[in-house]
Amino acid sequence: MGIVAGLDSSPDFTRIVVCDSDTGALLRQGYAPHPLEGPEGGGRPADVDPQAWLLSLGEAAGGGLLEGVQAIGVSAQANSVVPLDTQGNTVRPAMVGGDKRSQVAAADLIDALGGREAWARAVGSVPQTAQPVTKLRWLARSEPEAAARTAVLFQAHDWLVWQLLGRPARRTTDRGGASGTGYWSAATGGYRPDLVELALGHQVMLPEVIGPAEAAGTTPEGLLISAGTGETQAAAFGLGIGLGDAVVSLGASGSVMAVHPEALVDQYGMITSLADATGMHLPVVTTLNAVRALRGAAELLGMPDLESLSELAMKSTPGAHGLVLLPYLEGERTPNLPHTAGTLAGLRRESMRPEHLARAAFEGMLCGLADALDVLRARGVDVRRVFLLGAAAELPAVQAAAPALFGAQVVVPQPADYAAIGAARQAAWALGASQGTLDPRTPPVWQGAVAQVLEPGEELAVGQAVRQQYVSVREQTHPGAL
Repeated sequence: MGIVAGLDSSPDFTRIVVCDSDTGALLRQGYAPHPLEGPEGGGRPADVDPQAWLLSLGEAAGGGLLEGVQAIGVSAQANSVVPLDTQGNTVRPAMVGGDKRSQVAAADLIDALGGREAWARAVGSVPQTAQPVTKLRWLARSEPEAAARTAVLFQAHDWLVWQLLGRPARRTTDRGGASGTGYWSAATGGYRPDLVELALGHQVMLPEVIGPAEAAGTTPEGLLISAGTGETQAAAFGLGIGLGDAVVSLGASGSVMAVHPEALVDQYGMITSLADATGMHLPVVTTLNAVRALRGAAELLGMPDLESLSELAMKSTPGAHGLVLLPYLEGERTPNLPHTAGTLAGLRRESMRPEHLARAAFEGMLCGLADALDVLRARGVDVRRVFLLGAAAELPAVQAAAPALFGAQVVVPQPADYAAIGAARQAAWALGASQGTLDPRTPPVWQGAVAQVLEPGEELAVGQAVRQQYVSVREQTHPGAL
């Protein structure tokens, strides 16, 4: 078929990969940081001029990187809002990422519709501070003039696709991106304009949601641009996950997502019902505490880094001599215990050793994520294989404990630009579908991620006993929380 490119515009940089459209083989790649100025005191800005994304894209594509490319797919950071006026100009800078300014707005919206269950049934998620719908409520309350001028709503990948196509009259998005907004339902496949009005105060134009293999359009030079999608969906597509697969991401907080044939509505709001980039669904459960529990334990024990903590934990044994850490250091979302604290249980004279506390930190983090996996399993989601992502996935203590605690094969992919690869794979699909060489219902088969595969093996029974020990402490400390 030819050559395709995938472009991932993350919060900090743009990464472009150029791939063979038949096999997915990486041919060349480009990178450029976003020219952003952080707020005083460091950290990422909550407001970003979208032109910075275009400047970064141009730099990353320099040196003839896109020569010979026939189609481009775009992935970009989720939870972004680019408000435009009637002329297509930005009303204000884009609002991106987790935005603490909108905490009150999230609570307002939950109450305005009649509670968490009402939101879960309406759009498959409960408003969080990062979600576009919540940012709209904040905009209406804090910058009413900007809110009143807002006529069109884009997310980052929608805006970039529109710019690449030369700002056409047709404005598009995909199911994956739309499902994270808080005003599109993965279950019904439709927008809820009433929720946009509830948040912003008036109706606006929303981009057309096109199919996974559809093209958003063609540039004047004849370059096909695919639908684009959010970073989460693009990474899942780049990894090549399918039914029976789950992805556990180990950041400061954690997330568990899995491919499922239908949207899941969870009345408690623990499951966020996203759509994926293939026409399937991607239910997500998040925990507020993952690697932050390891960092806390490392500081407590005077360890210089997580590698040292892992080495120390490996000197203990499964079950940490009865020590159990409930790692709810920042409160918790799964289970829903926003105002609680962590718990260290099982203290006995023989368990009060540094290596046992280190082991309990790793087991507590993984058991918390296993709780999140169980939320999905309880709803009929099949989990036979768990992809483990994040730098902490490389730690020996994580790899030793995860398969038996999760009760599944664990796959640790080599680090790669999976979101950019997923965007390129989407471009290859749209190109093939437009040429009649690929079925629009079946994505191209690309070579899978290079990965280490870990089996629970003989450790399964021991791991499940450790897991039961954790569940007993959780039930005793927070009865009925899950």
